[in-house]
Amino acid sequence: MRLLKSVGRQTIFPDYHLKVYNKGYMDKGNVLGLENELMVKVYRYRWLVFSLLALGYLFVFFHRLCPAVLAVDIMNELGTSGPVIGLLAASYFYPYALMQLPAGLLSDSWGPRKTVTVFFVLASIGSLIMAVSSTIFWIIVGRTLVGIGVAMLFVPTMKILAEWFHHTEFAYMTGILFAVGGIGSLIAASPLVWLTAQIGWRNSFLVISGITFVIAILIGIFVRNRPSEFGWPTPVAASHVSDVSIGLMEGIKIVLSNKKYWPLFIWFFCDYGVFVSFGGLWGGPYLIQVYQMSKAEAGKILSMIAIGMGVGSLTLSYLSDNIFKKRKPVLILSTAIMLVITGVLFIYPAQIAVIWLYIIYFSVGIFSGATVVIGFTMNKELFPIQMAGTATGLINLAPFMGGAVLQPLLGFMLESSGSSQEAYSVTAYQSAFLILLIATIIALFASLFTKETLKFSESG
Repeated sequence: MRLLKSVGRQTIFPDYHLKVYNKGYMDKGNVLGLENELMVKVYRYRWLVFSLLALGYLFVFFHRLCPAVLAVDIMNELGTSGPVIGLLAASYFYPYALMQLPAGLLSDSWGPRKTVTVFFVLASIGSLIMAVSSTIFWIIVGRTLVGIGVAMLFVPTMKILAEWFHHTEFAYMTGILFAVGGIGSLIAASPLVWLTAQIGWRNSFLVISGITFVIAILIGIFVRNRPSEFGWPTPVAASHVSDVSIGLMEGIKIVLSNKKYWPLFIWFFCDYGVFVSFGGLWGGPYLIQVYQMSKAEAGKILSMIAIGMGVGSLTLSYLSDNIFKKRKPVLILSTAIMLVITGVLFIYPAQIAVIWLYIIYFSVGIFSGATVVIGFTMNKELFPIQMAGTATGLINLAPFMGGAVLQPLLGFMLESSGSSQEAYSVTAYQSAFLILLIATIIALFASLFTKETLKFSESG
């Protein structure tokens, strides 16, 4: 029985033997002892690589959603308006979207590990600027640097994981990654509320800056781009490795000319725009100003979004792979549920019982935040594996363009609808939620025009 096949200097393990090695069973009579030992090291060390990158991704989500908690404090101290706070939140998303293609380029030229390390240091500097700034202008500058910095983690992480994990494990690992991101959202809710109550929002940003810097250093020290940097073999299966390379411009042309790509792009734009506009910014002030909740009470409800993301990232992947055995039905069903949720928020903005607020926020986490796992999987399955970086970078433009557009738009709607006693009225929030409802309707129509990709992927 042959356990290994050699391709050049790489040792390739067939799929069924991955299970053997993961369980720790090794037929030493049929493999070289050295290769056996090295692969065991790969399978152990890759979890350290994944853990550090996942920790970084946790803070990507933390940075993304913390304005929902801090917005009211910043507005009160600096006397800013809703549109300005919307711009502050969106100043994360504009650079995040624009940096997706450069992330792929730098990953190829510098290497993904160096790219993540350098730009996470930049994100740390951005948080430091936000902590010490006395004007909203410099806080927006700091927020922009944070957006640029953390934007450079996702695509490099996908590139690194593709080197350390077998292709059959990739979707599952992506689901775990997004679940960890949900934990970051959770930390950006109640724990951040508690922290700001203890030390204030400025000192909170100092703490955030320090932790971000430490993560950057840990990634720089321990993460490696591929096992071969240690002289170890790779778990990547030979049958899924192509010798044919596709240049960046050619890859962009292939992606943008694919008609199956654009419904998914529109869905990402609208769905994630709704998610970050509500869960990442205005969902917090809404609870405080309409329902007169304390920040602690609002933080508890906001935390349900993060819990929903964690649950949904794994549950929706399981439903797609094992129950429906399709991607598209999960996408449509999730978006339809979000249509109901945004409809309820629009029609009954001030009449929702507290228990239903918990359920709504939890559902937003599942059916808007976590559903992007299915979207990214569909996008990956539309294109050849050697184009995965380009395809991921291009589709990742959409959600953050959506956030960059919808967050300030909701702020404008709130401001134009009037306020009283430094709080926006129920009517103002109802006008803002109309935007969310319209965006969800567009997302649902877009989901209907997406193409099923699971069978396409299986057929090669």
